[in-house]
Amino acid sequence: MNPQLLKDLVTMQMPFGKYKGRIICDLPESYLVWFHQEGWPPGKLGEMIATLYEIKLNGLEYLLQPLRKSK
Repeated sequence: MNPQLLKDLVTMQMPFGKYKGRIICDLPESYLVWFHQEGWPPGKLGEMIATLYEIKLNGLEYLLQPLRKSK
């Protein structure tokens, strides 16, 4: 797991779509499931969304809490 990727999840905004401007870690689970079914965006954004999907799927959101506080 890339620690920088986790930091980016709590700081970067969604660049397009229905949730444009929302911090990526705040994307709703239903949106992540949709991406899982339809395909991840290319590049780093896709990697970030796929990682967030796995974090939420496995109940690991607590891993992001310390990073949210330090931003």
